[in-house]
Amino acid sequence: MTQSTRQPASKQPTKATVKTPTKTPVKKTAGTAPKVAATTLSASTKKNFRTASGTKGAFYSLPELAKTYPNIARLPVSIRLVLESVLRNHDGRRITDLHIKQLANWKPKAKRTEEIPFVLARVVLQDFTGVPLLADLAAMRTAAAKLGKSPEKIEPLVPVDLVVDHSIMVDYYGTKDALDLNMKLEFKRNEERYAFMKWGMQAFQTFGVVPPGFGIVHQVNLEYFARGVHKTADGVYYPDTLVGTDSHTTMINGIGVVGWGVGGIEAEAAMLGQPLYFLTPDVVGFELTGRLREGVTATDLVLTVTEILRKHKVVGKFVEFFGEGTESLGVPDRATIGNMAPEYGATMGFFPVDQKTLEYFEGTGRTKEEIEAFEAYFKAQKLFGVPKSGSIDYSQVVSLDLGQVTPSLAGPKRPQDRIELGKVKSTFTDLFSKPVAENGFNQSPDKLRARYYASNGVGVESQAATVLLQDPPATPGAPREKAEMVSNKPAFEIAANAGEPDAGAHHSEDITLGNGDVLIAAITSCTNTSNPSVLIAAGLLAKKAVKKGLRVKPHIKTSLAPGSRIVTEYLERTGLLPYLEQLGFDVAGYGCTTCIGNAGDLRQEFNETIVKDDLVCAAVLSGNRNFEARIHPNIKANFLASPPLVVAYAIAGTVLKDLMTEPVGLDPKGRPVYLGDIWPSSDEIYKLLKYAMNAKAFRANYSKIRKDPGKLWEDIKGVKGETYSWPSSTYIAQPPFFDDFQLEAAQADAPSKSKEPVVAVQQAHVMALFGDSITTDHISPAGSIKESSPAGLWLKEHGVMKQDFNSYGSRRGNHEIMMRGTFANVRIKNLMILAAADGSREEGGVTIYQGAGSLQGSKLPIYDAAMQYMEAGKPTVVFAGEEYGTGSSRDWAAKGTQLLGIKAVIARSFERIHRSNLVGMGVLPLQFKGSDSWQALQLDGSELVDIAVDPDLKPQSDAQLTITRKDGSIEKLNLTLRIDTPIEVDYYRAGGILPYVLRQLLNDA
Repeated sequence: MTQSTRQPASKQPTKATVKTPTKTPVKKTAGTAPKVAATTLSASTKKNFRTASGTKGAFYSLPELAKTYPNIARLPVSIRLVLESVLRNHDGRRITDLHIKQLANWKPKAKRTEEIPFVLARVVLQDFTGVPLLADLAAMRTAAAKLGKSPEKIEPLVPVDLVVDHSIMVDYYGTKDALDLNMKLEFKRNEERYAFMKWGMQAFQTFGVVPPGFGIVHQVNLEYFARGVHKTADGVYYPDTLVGTDSHTTMINGIGVVGWGVGGIEAEAAMLGQPLYFLTPDVVGFELTGRLREGVTATDLVLTVTEILRKHKVVGKFVEFFGEGTESLGVPDRATIGNMAPEYGATMGFFPVDQKTLEYFEGTGRTKEEIEAFEAYFKAQKLFGVPKSGSIDYSQVVSLDLGQVTPSLAGPKRPQDRIELGKVKSTFTDLFSKPVAENGFNQSPDKLRARYYASNGVGVESQAATVLLQDPPATPGAPREKAEMVSNKPAFEIAANAGEPDAGAHHSEDITLGNGDVLIAAITSCTNTSNPSVLIAAGLLAKKAVKKGLRVKPHIKTSLAPGSRIVTEYLERTGLLPYLEQLGFDVAGYGCTTCIGNAGDLRQEFNETIVKDDLVCAAVLSGNRNFEARIHPNIKANFLASPPLVVAYAIAGTVLKDLMTEPVGLDPKGRPVYLGDIWPSSDEIYKLLKYAMNAKAFRANYSKIRKDPGKLWEDIKGVKGETYSWPSSTYIAQPPFFDDFQLEAAQADAPSKSKEPVVAVQQAHVMALFGDSITTDHISPAGSIKESSPAGLWLKEHGVMKQDFNSYGSRRGNHEIMMRGTFANVRIKNLMILAAADGSREEGGVTIYQGAGSLQGSKLPIYDAAMQYMEAGKPTVVFAGEEYGTGSSRDWAAKGTQLLGIKAVIARSFERIHRSNLVGMGVLPLQFKGSDSWQALQLDGSELVDIAVDPDLKPQSDAQLTITRKDGSIEKLNLTLRIDTPIEVDYYRAGGILPYVLRQLLNDA
């Protein structure tokens, strides 16, 4: 349990004109903030409860509040937990009687116009997003010191945990020493970043770091950070709530915790005392009935749920699971479903607390005192147990009979595109020749069966002439090629391992590649890599396969990256790890690997052959993201699958094999082995599950965070002091967001009495015209840095060798890299660029410069064009289609946009987090109405754009778009201003959330 105190926040005065703009066990004690005086309404609901052992605790009682607002008894559980925070933090100023009344009277089908100020218990970070957040905090302290204020005023008011999990890369694989070698390379590459984190640990009282090698942030959050309920210094208990700087923070919803992913920008505000403001949501009830059938996994279930909820358009809504089928699911399966809320578009995928939650807490090593308090609190609030059908009023109800779920994969480009296992081959064959606009690969059908030598690109043979499974099996110590990545995924040093045979020992002329070949098979990502049922299933399948004599071709990049060290412990105790290792699935790291693009590179000759012959090869991974260029720039078909199916496809070696009817492979005597021959039964899995819930093992593992973090971490030396000295580094640089910061906000012109629209953007050039589903990976890639890119050129100018570039994700602490990397994904398509003769579009972050001068009409990198526009004092805008900003909650997608001088993004629709982040950086998000689009306007990028908005910036009000074409003709169109809440108006007027919060903190001081 944690103690937490909070400091009230006051809002900036509204201007009439537009101004552009737990304590957890690893944490130090939080500082003391001023107490909030309880008002009569909240004070009257303060009651007591007792645990089974007789411990007394105080709490703010929702059942007591229900005497005033009877509607509470039928509110969704998730809404009631948010209401508890509003009630407990009620101070009559930032949280008023009206807020309580509005939320207590939540109606399932009401129009959503009311804003909730949600005060959180804690914040969790992963290192890719955590480092820039820490850089912002350090810059705030620097700005405070410059203004003569105490830097210590900049201090998280709620506990903050950063888990280093995104920096591990699969350079080595398929050997027992892969983990050790990968971690040594990780520390070598990231020494400057890790030293900066160590500075943060000593500078801030409530900032803790979990070093590399412990697991994925979401699994550490589930197994360790989450304590069920927290307790204030004066004995008031309250439920765990949080936000995290990763979309998949929603994994925590599996244990009844209200929490979701936000950008680092919002997380900073939350941890500095600013409530998280959001519109009262719709809540979709998802009723699960029945039981899963034999052979069906939690992964199959979550892919089915994702497909269903995408069709029901739950973007921005809460999804709450209920019904008898929900009760039958254990916490790991619930967490798997909660994890993929971003993939089905919801803010949360929430599961109420029940007996299964208590069993999970006990099995993962929580104390008896914590579990008793957790149970007693939720029972006192009448929030214990999975709701029955009809007991809650939901905005909409969706249902699924678990018995209808079938083995499935998803892909090849999006997680919501579920494919039944028996249709993977036919779907791939169908998509192979379909146009890209129909999710296809636009290839000639004649190419599907051809194979190509992976050596100098010579020779072609029929597929029938190469039987993948009859090649010699992988042997311990088999040579693994270590090559530099030359495209859009992480670059790395050529790995040197004296104990391995020379990489040249590969006889690449004996290897052929074909369309549909599996080149990466990875048990990876937070979704599945700590779910005992699917990991034990993978181990059992591997055991049966090895005993049948099946092997994986050594050129397939296989890896096992558990979400927690506990996984290795129970795979060893069950005796299954050796069988996974014999198939190449050695532990390669504990963290987010293949799913984030940290798979490492393929062999160089593979890359050359794939590019030369335009092959559509495949990756199969147990992840949650498979967007284009995310897994590997040269692997176009990426399929999400359960861990046992990942192993099965690694053995099969191709997605052009129907695993429901064709053999997975041949045994040493040439006899076919089918998937059913090696698939484990539910009884076999169940008998081994007991090894996964060992409370003693969990406690021993997490005690090492403080006692034994590892020599690699202990050897990192960080600078000391309350302010950061900003030593010269290409990894960490002082961000420019506070360069011209003043304690007093810049005064706008006197408010106009006129209600006429105010011009917010004037005579802007078009930077880009994008289609649908532009992800944050497209806007701000996490992968490798091309040598010829603006970021690569900058690094070389600063003496960094290509092999030391590392990745965009690892360099998010340096704005010089990140602004040059904005819109730099190799697969992004700016539709301003004319189509090629074959109808395809050029890929990469380029634009046509429309400004004056000798460069007019030139094709330039977007960064270079942006610098030209900014030097000329010309604003720019971006147009896009549906779902702009889907994917990871990447704050640099908004920060980079702002630093490039882009003043507005006009899209058909936005992903929730990215829209909020744009506002938080002072960039206007605007949405087309109805069927309007930039295509309907027939824009080509040569136009000039004016945008006029409501003078009061009324949330979701009309804005006017004026298009001036090259021929002088003018067209006007109404848009919706996607500043959604009153607090976002204040943020935008302040130039963004960061100066808003800093000004508030220093003025309060």
